[in-house]
Amino acid sequence: MACFIVPATEAIVTTVITKVVKKKEGSEASAPEKTSFSKKLGWLNTMLWGGSGLLAFEHVWHGEVVPWFPFLTAMNEPGSASEMLHEMATSGSLMALLVTVVWLGMVGVSTAIEKREAAGKSEA
Repeated sequence: MACFIVPATEAIVTTVITKVVKKKEGSEASAPEKTSFSKKLGWLNTMLWGGSGLLAFEHVWHGEVVPWFPFLTAMNEPGSASEMLHEMATSGSLMALLVTVVWLGMVGVSTAIEKREAAGKSEA
């Protein structure tokens, strides 16, 4: 019903953090062969916004999100609202966590590749 709200909220927070980090990185010189942290956060933002958008579209398609107040059909009945909050706490949180874990894996692989390339350049 509203599971997309949790990853979308995480996307909002990480977008703000990315802008702050990018501003700080702009004043500091970093190694050109190293991927900036703001770019890596951008990967997370793309994954979160894309997933949230797709989930929101799916909920609109099934009539669970409507263009009139209260926007979420589950908010029309008190029993449905508690079901919606439970879905957000379970499914939404798990989706946001899974996306973040996959991103951490991407960052780990990226860092390992950068270290391997740097070691190869120093040996040559």
